[in-house]
Amino acid sequence: MTDDPRTWDDALLRAALDAHPDLRWGPFAVIPSTGSTNADAADQAREGAPEGFAVVADEQTQGRGRLDRAWSSPSGAGLAVSIVLRPVVAEAAWGWLPLLAGLAVVEALQGLGVPAALTWPNDVMVDGPAHDGGPGPRKLGGILAERVEDAVVVGIGINTDLDLDELPVGRATSTRLEGVQVRREELLVAILDRLRDRYTTWQLAGGDAVRSGAADAYAERCLMVGRPVRASLPGGEVLEGTAVRIAPDGALVVASDDGAERAVSAGDVLLVR
Repeated sequence: MTDDPRTWDDALLRAALDAHPDLRWGPFAVIPSTGSTNADAADQAREGAPEGFAVVADEQTQGRGRLDRAWSSPSGAGLAVSIVLRPVVAEAAWGWLPLLAGLAVVEALQGLGVPAALTWPNDVMVDGPAHDGGPGPRKLGGILAERVEDAVVVGIGINTDLDLDELPVGRATSTRLEGVQVRREELLVAILDRLRDRYTTWQLAGGDAVRSGAADAYAERCLMVGRPVRASLPGGEVLEGTAVRIAPDGALVVASDDGAERAVSAGDVLLVR
């Protein structure tokens, strides 16, 4: 095994997998570099890849986040993984998949000592001001879910070993900058373990996020609930108010100053500092 956190260690991955003998969810494809793990996993999904199949890359050159934003980091400085899911619940419930993934990622990071939280719908954050002194919270990673025929590919990107001079923007951060040295191999297994647990429980509840416990667990870890937000909605409308809860369908419910509530299911939502 190597002590260099930027060198992928297959032996360390195997040791982490062996520590979870019940983790049987599909094969891994670990590659040095790719344009997009989501695109690779989507290709495999179209070819019939089983549920739980995952593509992991040391480097992404064309990574994407929500709203087609670019996502990049130096080779070996982050975890980039995309997972094939084949849900059997009603498609109306599939909108919860990126939120479930975000919840699983935060639970995995918290278990490794990283003070991670969520902003709606699926950004992985650390509360507090940015490293450059600007407003926070600091962004640690994000999730992008894409429909591929009868499957959903869930892409996850987490900054692990970025240093201050490598941050793409002032509001970015990494597990290293948060004071926790996390090995990507161990983080991958922890994420898959939590995702499988959350996803299985959700499916057994028929895709009901309330009955499965996912809705309450997500709200507890969402920095926006109970705080002022500004939502830029499709069509150019801007909605300001207080995020009061997560709706059963995964929408963020925002209450304006007059008490009127509105569910936001699409758009760009930011905390107001």
